[in-house]
Amino acid sequence: MWRAYNDMREANTIDADKYFHARGNADAASRGEGGKWAAEVISNGREWMQEKMGHGAEDSAADQRANEHGRNGGDPNVFRPAGHRTPCSSESHED
Repeated sequence: MWRAYNDMREANTIDADKYFHARGNADAASRGEGGKWAAEVISNGREWMQEKMGHGAEDSAADQRANEHGRNGGDPNVFRPAGHRTPCSSESHED
């Protein structure tokens, strides 16, 4: 999850956050049930904080859909904006 977060900050691409949510959760879940559990706890906590800080519930719900998609083995690339390339060379979900 940390690698996806760092890549998101480096990419600084508008409309790419759902891709990074899905990718971070997929990466964590690929490490087994403990990783999947940790990804869910971290994602839920982050979205709870975002809502408390005044971010929209609609955006939080969309983030959670991307989080769940990644945790459940879905391809994060379905959330990748057209033409977006991740700056990290070690990225496992590259086209």
